Amino acid sequence: MGGLEGISFVAAPLVGFVVIGFLILVLRWAFGRGGSLIPGPARRGPPTDYGLLVEVASPRTADDADRTARRLTAAGIRATVAPTTDGRRVMVWPQDEARAREVLG
Repeated sequence: MGGLEGISFVAAPLVGFVVIGFLILVLRWAFGRGGSLIPGPARRGPPTDYGLLVEVASPRTADDADRTARRLTAAGIRATVAPTTDGRRVMVWPQDEARAREVLG
């Protein structure tokens, strides 16, 4: 049995290194793909960077923007507040633009 003690002295660290190497590979695979699943803060862009959405109001404060969007939503119009480089803008879909401007008067 004297020979087995020498093998375990060498084998134990090797097994440990193999297990740690395997864990490193699994963790790199699991967390190395893509980005975070949690979205970052909204990116600010010019008012023209919002695809089909059309600007219907440019309130001075965030509270005014939220109030305006809630008012449009209460009238059945889908509205969103977009943070742009020119300040906050209330935006709606093109088919709702005329009605939104009528509601906002």
